[in-house]
Amino acid sequence: MTNRIDLTLHEARKAGRTILAPFMTVGYPDLDTSIDIAEAVLQSGADLIELGVPFSDPLAEGFTIQMTSKHALEQGVTLQGCIDAVRRLRERNSNAPVLLMGYYNPFLRPGLESFVEEAAHAGVDGLIVPDLPPEEAAPLHEICQRHGVHLVPLLAPTSTTDRIKQACQHAGGFIYCVSLTGVTGARAGLREGLEGLVNRIRLQTALPILVGFGISTPAHVKEVAAFSDGAAFGSALIDAIADLPKAEAVQAAREFLAAMRQGAGHAKGTGPDTD
Repeated sequence: MTNRIDLTLHEARKAGRTILAPFMTVGYPDLDTSIDIAEAVLQSGADLIELGVPFSDPLAEGFTIQMTSKHALEQGVTLQGCIDAVRRLRERNSNAPVLLMGYYNPFLRPGLESFVEEAAHAGVDGLIVPDLPPEEAAPLHEICQRHGVHLVPLLAPTSTTDRIKQACQHAGGFIYCVSLTGVTGARAGLREGLEGLVNRIRLQTALPILVGFGISTPAHVKEVAAFSDGAAFGSALIDAIADLPKAEAVQAAREFLAAMRQGAGHAKGTGPDTD
């Protein structure tokens, strides 16, 4: 069975559509509402959803996502709870790509094989593991391949050509291009030289390249779509729903995604794709 990420992003590239990949922490503001928000953003212009697995030491995250992770952990959200959340989301949406984005220790604890197998059965299409370097990714990559799950690498402005090659060799779904040397969080502007990084990655892969970290406005999405396939964002979405009553949070998430989609335009930097 073809992975949903491949199907969806292939169609987006054929259509010249800017790919939008929002992030939402499972369990924020609570478990049920986070599932409602995931469904709402998928209905409002998102091409896929990254569901964040709460962790006590999210080293790549800025204040906003750290806050949501702490909040979710305090409510008792576990890795198993995140997998169950994917099952519940799949009852409402069977077609959209769903990825778990989380840190290696929670995935390692139950055993990689057991975790990936259960995640795949629940409907997970891909994994993003910010603290797993390419040099150490082979065991998880092999297990993911057996279960039809893509392992999406992150590459940063500091990535060497050799590391880019290594990451792209085992990549699946898309490449997550980190826009800056720092943590997640909404920012006023984007880093200079980002287009050059995307072009360096493009030399090593035909997979879609999405730019993340610091993306917070439709103008940012339109800017990166000029040389990439789209954008990943989370902190700005969370900021848009923070401190709102639950029902209003779902509607605010819907409106945020609709605005990002309307302002995104078409991806001009779409790389090669095959039918």
